[in-house]
Amino acid sequence: MSLAETALTAPLRAESPSQLAARAATEARMRDPRLDFFRGIAMFIILVSHTPGNWLTAWIPARFGFSDATEIFVFCSGMASAIAFGAVFARRGLWMGTARVAFRCWQVYWAHIGLFFAVAATVAALDATGAFERIYVGELNLVPFFEDTAANLVGLMTLTYVPNYFDILPMYLVILAMMPVMVALYRLSPWAALAAVVGIWVAAQVDLLALSAEPWSDREWFFNPFGWQLVFFTGFAFMARWLPAPPRARWLVWVALAFVVLTTPVSSPRVLEVMKVVWPASAEWSMAFYADIREFREKTDFGILRYVHFLALAYLAWMAAGEGGHRLRPPEGDGAIARAWEALLAVIMKVGQQSLAVFIASMYLARILGLALDIAGRNHLTMLVVNLAGFCVLAAVAYGAGWFKSQPWRRTKG
Repeated sequence: MSLAETALTAPLRAESPSQLAARAATEARMRDPRLDFFRGIAMFIILVSHTPGNWLTAWIPARFGFSDATEIFVFCSGMASAIAFGAVFARRGLWMGTARVAFRCWQVYWAHIGLFFAVAATVAALDATGAFERIYVGELNLVPFFEDTAANLVGLMTLTYVPNYFDILPMYLVILAMMPVMVALYRLSPWAALAAVVGIWVAAQVDLLALSAEPWSDREWFFNPFGWQLVFFTGFAFMARWLPAPPRARWLVWVALAFVVLTTPVSSPRVLEVMKVVWPASAEWSMAFYADIREFREKTDFGILRYVHFLALAYLAWMAAGEGGHRLRPPEGDGAIARAWEALLAVIMKVGQQSLAVFIASMYLARILGLALDIAGRNHLTMLVVNLAGFCVLAAVAYGAGWFKSQPWRRTKG
């Protein structure tokens, strides 16, 4: 059993909250391969889903259930945050842990600002050429920014102007800023932290907590951080050992699988399309029920059905990966299949390890890939080439970021 697995499954009652935090932070230094694997998968899905007119978008998880790659990204970010910041909180105290989180918030903030200007400048330059029928600035709803740049520049820098395409990093930034508060509450009492997380989520569901996305309307941030913090701190709590790992039980597998399958007719656009042909009456009922449960599946405030659906999928994936993620390892032997799987796994995990750099690259790259499809046309060949090229670029960014982070210039030559 790996150190990370031990940290998740050890009994909770024998240690105080401070002792738990210290030991879990030490044990979690060894990265869990499942974390990097699933976060890497999420990065590829995010690229696919943000590429305009990409046929692969019809086959991403969001088309088959309530939850999607966003939940994977946020949940895994919570787990990674427990690893990255947990040791600082445990060894250096609350203030130094808060300083470490503040530094990360600073990095995420400027990553968001840089991404916005890179994308905005690119689409503005494309429109300025006059060579394309599509209005790229309009597709991202950036016309208000260019029409009243002075006012919206202030809004951009203060996060009171957050266009939909650029909403994930601000959400992540606010949740990160909540982390020291939750750690302090947990040290006071685990029940205090639980009450805060659940209470904030409930307040978001009844529209008591939300952030304005633009000064000229009542539109909220598409990803309300006060709703989405629930899945983030769920991942954080598992990795920090605030919560024990669920039991490995066959009956739980069947319950999770049943929930995922049985909710598909009322959560999957792809399944509804089939039902319209095979069983029209059932499809009509499913569509009506889908409309009735809108507030429970809403993405902006993170409805409860999204949370339960994601937990079911996460449990199935956790069971499928095996203890310590041993089923993710290449099969024994030196054959071509084993080598190919080992190489593919290494790439996926590298992408997962460098998620911030890869995410920034994917959001910019998605617009370039969409442009490439506009020029080349959308057919099976161009879709295959463009998607594969995008995946290769993400892998290159991940390995490049890893290389720079290793600071090779500080190594002794020879």
